[in-house]
Amino acid sequence: METVHKIGRRKTAVARIYLSEGKGNITVNKKDFKNYFTTGTLQYKIQQPLMLTENLESYDIKVNVYGGGITGQAEAIRLAITRALVAINEEHKAVLKPEGLLTRDPRMVERKKFGQKKARKKFQFSKR
Repeated sequence: METVHKIGRRKTAVARIYLSEGKGNITVNKKDFKNYFTTGTLQYKIQQPLMLTENLESYDIKVNVYGGGITGQAEAIRLAITRALVAINEEHKAVLKPEGLLTRDPRMVERKKFGQKKARKKFQFSKR
């Protein structure tokens, strides 16, 4: 099997993954993913598509991720891994689609408007 290259995005985070056959090592920006994502929740998010398809120790994954915060980065990696697994085996789609892992989350931060404190919050008005 050759290396599969896929891209995942979430908010402003972009993850490029290279998935190849191996022993289950996940490397994020040349670090082990458990050192890069210290909380259990984020580690679970990354491993979720692999656990659902029972491929936790089948593939080695090399990830380059930039932009956004750690949660957005973890979700971008999850989307990229899901896309790679579907590219390898179309049958994985039946397992991953009902979990909502194939959908790119389109929500982005709304821009701040001129004359306002934030995107929707206005400056406080006082009568004095």
